[in-house]
Amino acid sequence: MKEKILNLLANNARITFAEIAERLYVDEKQIEDSIHEMEKQGIIRGYTVILNDESIRKNQVRALIEVSVIPERDGGFDYVARRISKFSEVTDVYLVSGNYDLRVEVKGESLQDVAAFVHSKLATIEGVKSTATIFLLKKYKEAGKIMDGEESYERLKVTP
Repeated sequence: MKEKILNLLANNARITFAEIAERLYVDEKQIEDSIHEMEKQGIIRGYTVILNDESIRKNQVRALIEVSVIPERDGGFDYVARRISKFSEVTDVYLVSGNYDLRVEVKGESLQDVAAFVHSKLATIEGVKSTATIFLLKKYKEAGKIMDGEESYERLKVTP
């Protein structure tokens, strides 16, 4: 049942205890207790809203940064990942497989803000070997949600 509750919350964090209980055919108090227990255990770390940044922050720049790291002897990639995570510009940090080690997502007010973050903060961290920045141009889908609806188009009429 825990997984079903988490799926419902992941799809809509504003769903009420009563709505979850109704969908799962259980008592509302049982749902409330389960959710509070998952929060206490750290399974649920928080609740969030998916914003259409293009509507509210028209000039905000988002970028993905590929970071190659020299792993530490005892801590691997953790030390560098934790240091990067502390910067306010950083929204996400992932350890990944492939040609680089960390995938970092950042937000800034301009291309220059992101570039300044990379060269003055990120690249200067001990253990960072190299970076590659990819600027995000348009968001089509985030957290499973389509961001701009389906574009409709009409086929050109062919006339003889």
